[in-house]
Amino acid sequence: MTKTPVSRLVLGLSVPAIISMLITNIYNLVDTAFVGRLGTSASGAVGIVFGFMTVIQAVGFLFGQGAGSILSRALGQKDTDRASVHATAGFLSSFTAGLLVGIIGLIFLGDIVMLLGSTETIAPYAETYISYILIAAPFMCSCLTLNNMLRYEGKASLGMIGLMVGAVLNMGGDPILMFGLDMGIAGAGLSTALSQFISWAVLLSMFLCGKTQSKISRRYAKQIRPAVIADIAATGFPSMLRQGLNSLSTVLLNAQCAVYGDAAVAAMSIVSRIIFFTFSVSLGIGQGFQPVAAFNYGAKKYSRVRKGFLFTAAAAESIIVIGSALLIIFSGGLIGMFRDDPEVIGIGTRALILQAIASLALPPCMTTEMMLQSTGKRLHASLMSSLRNGLLFIPLLLILANVRGLAGIQEAMPISLGLSLPLAAPFAVSFFRKLPKSDGEEVGTDNSEKEKSIRETPVKAEEEDSADHSE
Repeated sequence: MTKTPVSRLVLGLSVPAIISMLITNIYNLVDTAFVGRLGTSASGAVGIVFGFMTVIQAVGFLFGQGAGSILSRALGQKDTDRASVHATAGFLSSFTAGLLVGIIGLIFLGDIVMLLGSTETIAPYAETYISYILIAAPFMCSCLTLNNMLRYEGKASLGMIGLMVGAVLNMGGDPILMFGLDMGIAGAGLSTALSQFISWAVLLSMFLCGKTQSKISRRYAKQIRPAVIADIAATGFPSMLRQGLNSLSTVLLNAQCAVYGDAAVAAMSIVSRIIFFTFSVSLGIGQGFQPVAAFNYGAKKYSRVRKGFLFTAAAAESIIVIGSALLIIFSGGLIGMFRDDPEVIGIGTRALILQAIASLALPPCMTTEMMLQSTGKRLHASLMSSLRNGLLFIPLLLILANVRGLAGIQEAMPISLGLSLPLAAPFAVSFFRKLPKSDGEEVGTDNSEKEKSIRETPVKAEEEDSADHSE
């Protein structure tokens, strides 16, 4: 992590993350295509439920990014015990939170579906689909946490294995359960739930079977203190904020689209899936950069943080340029692959072209946000997270929907993406100005936040000894 050339290291860690995200997103697209065969209302239900799934993802990223960033910096300082305490705390907290989300969701199932922006015709499909997602919520939540912690350890390939196993089984399970066993949309939900459980079991085994530096065990669970969980939550908050705003944005988008019927809901849902598939490749490069930034920042190798930032932003931008060009050229055909409905194709094509153009602004913003979070700059990372999908998109959506109708709904996200770029630049400039010029220097209190997450809650030798005897 401190010796390999930065570009090669980032790419090496990115490849498993990219493959994982591509496989997962291919599943999402395949799932959308299969459900689309059940009708426009069923296709719209996938978009409705996707808004709730981002809530589950928000909790998973909260604990995964928080624990991962801290344990990576701890490993950079060669403190495996502290890293293991945070890994165990992150996993247990995530599973418990997912369980609570699932229970609450099942109790208020009907209300949640309507709150997510469902129409009366979409609601029955959405309720069936989301019930399986809620049952699997603790596994989905902690699965994301485990994968993020593996990435921050530099073990992205292990995370890739776990996610790929689940995604491949999911793609095979969809046609069997939906059409072979005639379960319809319930089959899609059951397939997702089963695949998430299998991925969870595979990823957890990595920490239990000695394949990682940090461990998850009863020994470290006994050393968890409230300050540890608070540190994890504070560090992971930017990710939760980003995902939470994604969820709120999806709900508001569905509600605004519902005014124009099921075709509008289905079209914008399909566009979101396609755009994220393209962006996932550049996002995977950013995820490869995160452990490099965190580990080298902890090891005081600041020059490598700088090089990693520049390489990641440039590589991600190159991929987005190619992906956006392909989306613009084949926009109509892509929408038609998922729902052969002229109205859906018409609405989706314009929205896809606009978002493809605007996505050129994403890589610099994404790289800046990931760097701030990985190095413990919680406040700035939180502000960055809230810009694109919250402070910019939500008011633009509400204003443009009233002023320009459906056209304004299509334009809200592209405009918010374009505005986010000039707002992100000051955060990056400020960070690098305060970063020590030479490797090995201490980060002063005037220049940066203290790394409380590394220094708080020290692991005491006597606690370790007593834990060893108790096992």
